[in-house]
Amino acid sequence: MGPKTTKVYETLRGRLVAGEYSPGDKFPSERALVEELGIGRTALRQVLARLVAEGTLEVRGRSSYRVPGAVSVQRPEGMEPWLIHGERDLYDNQWVKLQLWNVEPPGMEPFEHHVVKLHHVAVAAVLDDQDRVLMMWRYRFVPRQFGWELPGGIVDAGEGAADTALREVVEETGWRPKTLKHVVSYQPMVGMVDSPHEIFVGHGAEKVGEPTDLEEAGHIEWVALSDIPGLMARGELMGSGTLVALLHVLATRSGRGTTTSH
Repeated sequence: MGPKTTKVYETLRGRLVAGEYSPGDKFPSERALVEELGIGRTALRQVLARLVAEGTLEVRGRSSYRVPGAVSVQRPEGMEPWLIHGERDLYDNQWVKLQLWNVEPPGMEPFEHHVVKLHHVAVAAVLDDQDRVLMMWRYRFVPRQFGWELPGGIVDAGEGAADTALREVVEETGWRPKTLKHVVSYQPMVGMVDSPHEIFVGHGAEKVGEPTDLEEAGHIEWVALSDIPGLMARGELMGSGTLVALLHVLATRSGRGTTTSH
């Protein structure tokens, strides 16, 4: 961010931290903020994307933002983290690292625990103006089954997660999203596996060619969001990234604004 963009970020973040908006309030529109703050729309969207990534704002639709809703539960106090006394590698290659960590939970004796380190991953749910999501029907040999997946993949060294999400959609489907917003970061199996997952939601897409990643590509289809609960019940949604992204879309669907046609 440049100096002016940084100043706008600090201004908006300051307003949010100061409580100028109540939980659940709709944030001013991009047009209103551009006029008030004298900033270009592209730079403003960088600021808003950062606020969303930090959890200070929530995306509701293509360009609609809200202050995160109120949370009634309080964080417990007085709990101590586990101590980590050391770690050693058992196996390491470009795809997976297996380690043993010497850990000590509060009030217990230390013991060794297996830890699996995998790659940083980005997944994208791209929606159109007909309440459909761009998906692939693929075979996964580990569970030995076919299923529907969202495009996504490994974040390369030096690459931002948003760039990965965009690249993977194009490579795996041949469609280019018109927008992509970060909505949540999570770990799929926190007890043993370290593999940060970043979820993005986009609206609108244009066909730019055929898939170029033939190993990852499958049958490509725009699937109706109304089919998602049924596909979930049939066990045909593959992977935690797909499930987390689609559950987010369904949970926020009622508040979603008008999308851009593909």
